[in-house]
Amino acid sequence: MESLDDVIDDLIADRVIRRHRRTWLIVIGVVIAAALLVLATGGWKQRVGRAVPTYDAPATVAAGRFEFSFTKAEIIREPKTEYSAAKAELRVYFDVRNIDTEEHTSTSVRNEVLRMVPGGGADLVKSNGASCRGETGWVIVPGLPPESCFTKFEIEPDFAADQIEVGILGEQYISDNGLIGANEDPYWQQPKAAAVVRMKPTVVVKEEK
Repeated sequence: MESLDDVIDDLIADRVIRRHRRTWLIVIGVVIAAALLVLATGGWKQRVGRAVPTYDAPATVAAGRFEFSFTKAEIIREPKTEYSAAKAELRVYFDVRNIDTEEHTSTSVRNEVLRMVPGGGADLVKSNGASCRGETGWVIVPGLPPESCFTKFEIEPDFAADQIEVGILGEQYISDNGLIGANEDPYWQQPKAAAVVRMKPTVVVKEEK
């Protein structure tokens, strides 16, 4: 038969266990609530994306070997016809200048450098690079005045938005790891997020030919 002291010790131990259990349940509840809040506000990707500056167009952003001056955005719609389905594309217009002070090399804007930020935790959408003077992949020469260009993003035919966001990534002038036998000379690589630019797109409907 247990003594009174043993019974009291058991009661105290039981209370301690219950108190700790209640504390852990509260902690777990807070963690779950925080996770749900993050998902509701756009997911982890959006939180990471907001670690870079966000600007409203018109805006100029220097990133890697380019300087972009964003001006406007358009949602261009092609209505459904008897022979084709409805289409749409998002065009973002900008002036671009080659500011490569490392290699002074002429190059075109890669499709990885400009991304549409859909929000809601969705993956970023790559652009088609840059179309300048009516040519996609136009080569931008260092030291010359800015070129007026645009980039295109694939969107659904019914895409609509009061505001769109474009992420700008800048390539870094760094070398590979020489310890594994790679080239130790630096070069432009590994685009890194530099900024986000917000624009209010206008809608343009193409007339049927």
